[in-house]
Amino acid sequence: MAGETTSADDAKNQFNSFVTGLGRGVAGALFLALPMLMTMEMWYLGFTIARERLLLLLLLNIPLLILLAHRIGFEETFTWREAIRDAIIAYGIGIVTSVIVLAALGLLHADMPVSEAVAKIALQSVPASIGAMLGRSQLGHDETDDEDKETPYHGELLMMAAGALFLSLNIAPTDEMMVLAYKMSIWHAIIVTLLSITLMHGFVYAVSFIGGHELEPETPWWHAFIRFTLPGYVIALAISVFALWIFERLGDSSAVEIMLSVIVLGFPASLGAAAARLIL
Repeated sequence: MAGETTSADDAKNQFNSFVTGLGRGVAGALFLALPMLMTMEMWYLGFTIARERLLLLLLLNIPLLILLAHRIGFEETFTWREAIRDAIIAYGIGIVTSVIVLAALGLLHADMPVSEAVAKIALQSVPASIGAMLGRSQLGHDETDDEDKETPYHGELLMMAAGALFLSLNIAPTDEMMVLAYKMSIWHAIIVTLLSITLMHGFVYAVSFIGGHELEPETPWWHAFIRFTLPGYVIALAISVFALWIFERLGDSSAVEIMLSVIVLGFPASLGAAAARLIL
């Protein structure tokens, strides 16, 4: 009888943990994706974005969600099957949240072409689903959080890619980003590049944020810089190129204009990558 009671209590605790994770996921989707849900450029992109590019974005979001789920899912995950389950739930939260908010704002209506409505929802569901998954980490931890869970090097790089993608999706569609790139000179680009790298390294290793990484006394400072900061910045730039291409922001621009646009977008993308490192 005692064993049955313990088993029932464990099941109840697991269920409560899962429901709490769902609540945090909804809150994360709203809190982190609401700026994009209320951005005019994103509304129009649902109509204009090339469908093959949108499909590629949706497909690439899946492995990033699975990785995030393995680290910070709605409940502690022990297998990749459970991580896939949590990733599907996060995508579902992202879709439902996007539908509700877009409909509440009058951006979905009965006479809208189905293809446009689906594209709007699909586009907004990407940042919303990432926000849903990040909600568990950003909005609270359970006492049984996975502090001892090890993440392989390639996993940390993918986590940085997820963070860079999330912030890139918030900035890349906006006209202001292109205006900034147009106004910048090469010297401005160099300063922004150095600032991005410095902030990336400082946020993770220097300013002691919760979740930050402290170097061992015998470890030289350049070890983490070369192993994580520089690769992280390269990842942020690569994600920036991808986001600009997805949203058709490159067009017929010259090589210099493209470089400046990538560096501008690489600034918030690098901070997103650093934030993802803080989650690890």
